[in-house]
Amino acid sequence: MTRLIFVRHGETDWNAARRLQGQADIALSDEGKRQVVGLRPLVAQFEPTQVVVSDLLRTRETSMVLGYETPQLEPRLREADLGGWTNKYIDQLREEESENFTAWRAGSYTPPGAESWEQLLYRVSCAIDDMLQHDEHYLVVTHGGPIRAACLHLLGLHPRHTLPVSPASITVVDVHKRPRLGVFNLTGRPLSLDAPD
Repeated sequence: MTRLIFVRHGETDWNAARRLQGQADIALSDEGKRQVVGLRPLVAQFEPTQVVVSDLLRTRETSMVLGYETPQLEPRLREADLGGWTNKYIDQLREEESENFTAWRAGSYTPPGAESWEQLLYRVSCAIDDMLQHDEHYLVVTHGGPIRAACLHLLGLHPRHTLPVSPASITVVDVHKRPRLGVFNLTGRPLSLDAPD
């Protein structure tokens, strides 16, 4: 059996300000580091045997705070490139481009100059398929977009049917003959149903 223990990185200052990061290389905030420390016991319960991490700073820092200092870096697990929406505020987009923002969250709109949902899904799926060749318990430290892409690839859960996962949250999928969702968006702290992208 392959177990995929997806962890979204801890909060950044941009997350707290509800500002879209995409592939901007932003560090964890002090609050984000505290969130990840709180996640340590939950991650340890799943006993990961391999650690695979997006190569962006916030995921590498999350891995280090969790106690995994030498993970395998995997660029295919980066957040989507948001093109012209990088550095934009969610509230601004909801006000100025409400329909486009809603469609983007549902995977059916691509911001100007951005990576499409299909492109994100393809690269994340390829990375996951490589992991599924081995019976390991993978800790996969990544971003909200790739976790939602993984839910579609493995479970058929389209992004229009899932909420964005919270910073410093765990989503677990076990794959033995067929994938099964064990945990979704577990944080060990009060949840927000409108998590920042």
